[in-house]
Amino acid sequence: MHFAPHPEPWLVHDGTLTGLKVLDLSRILSGPFCTMMLADLGADVIKVEDPVSGDDTRVWGPPFQGEDAAYFHSVNRNKRGIAVDLKDQECRGLIHELAATADVIVENFRPGTAARLGLGYEDVRAGNPGVVYASISGYGQTGPYRREPGYDAIAQAVSGVMSVTGEPGGPPVRFGVSPADLAAGMWAALGILAALRSRERTGRGEWVDVSLLDGQVAWLSYVAAGYFASGDVPQRYGSAHPAIVPYQAFPTADGHLMVAAGNDGLWRRFAAAIGLAALADDPRFATNPDRVRHRGELLPLIERALAARGAQEWAARLTEAGIPVGPINTVDQALRHPQVIARGMVTEIEHPDAGTLRTLASPLKLSEHPAAVRTPPPRHGEHTAQVLTALGAGPGQLAGLRARKAAK
Repeated sequence: MHFAPHPEPWLVHDGTLTGLKVLDLSRILSGPFCTMMLADLGADVIKVEDPVSGDDTRVWGPPFQGEDAAYFHSVNRNKRGIAVDLKDQECRGLIHELAATADVIVENFRPGTAARLGLGYEDVRAGNPGVVYASISGYGQTGPYRREPGYDAIAQAVSGVMSVTGEPGGPPVRFGVSPADLAAGMWAALGILAALRSRERTGRGEWVDVSLLDGQVAWLSYVAAGYFASGDVPQRYGSAHPAIVPYQAFPTADGHLMVAAGNDGLWRRFAAAIGLAALADDPRFATNPDRVRHRGELLPLIERALAARGAQEWAARLTEAGIPVGPINTVDQALRHPQVIARGMVTEIEHPDAGTLRTLASPLKLSEHPAAVRTPPPRHGEHTAQVLTALGAGPGQLAGLRARKAAK
């Protein structure tokens, strides 16, 4: 049986966040990732872009899919998109009207920019005391660095995260994705949900202040705890763990294998499985603290043993022995992994310009109200007329805004 598409596919009737109105003033990665998570759960997200250039990531390619870069498509599904000039007084007035009825506003301007546009937290709260307003920035809304621009790689560097990433003796290395941006988006989403829960009790919204730097410092977690406890400055260990041995990638006859022997029982089974059972009771390696102290002596022995077979063969043998292990997949291999497929993490959606888009699904698996990929990322200004007409703008006003390039 064929079902016609819902005339308003952005409206979800059974999501956990159904009925939540989100005004998304953010761009690039941290804010859009946050609002995409809310949209996946059913929130009605209206993304605001510049009418001339749009979100920066629309041109962050190649590769492109249709008119826009794949980067843009990765974090903007399930949203409606409007394109208006926030520096234009008439457009700002329309955005103020949207802000007055929004449950949530997300912005990632440099601190002070939203306020200069009359769209800061205090401005919006004056007419909408229940609004939950999330600001994502490089260094936060307070402190001596608050006006500095925020970039993922800089947050990795300043936070210390980059200093513990890379091979021993080698240079610090940027993480392979953008953890400061992505984590900030997740912290913001968590803060928004907490503030919404509080609003249910108090009737008042609040300001969620998230910084890329704070998020990465928080992620230091056990690394910082080790420093607080010992005073020793953490170092780079490559794929290895500073406090667990063996817990790292090892070369095999044909590729690398990640091994995670996280306790002494696993170590004994691992040693037996690779033909080093005699080492299990060696006083240098009997306990994890012993192995950490003597890692320089142990690791070459393990590498020599693993060089006898290939990664897949070792993965099968060690899995059978109950050892946490896995080959180091390339991205294409990971996206074809049977567990990734079984969990529905790769899905498809139709885009009016780009055709069929393969995309990642939400990792949130809710038993009653699962997150869903419903609509493709909006084309530049796709819903401008729809949203502004709902606010009361007539055809003449829309034509005037477009004529002077204040709207698209």
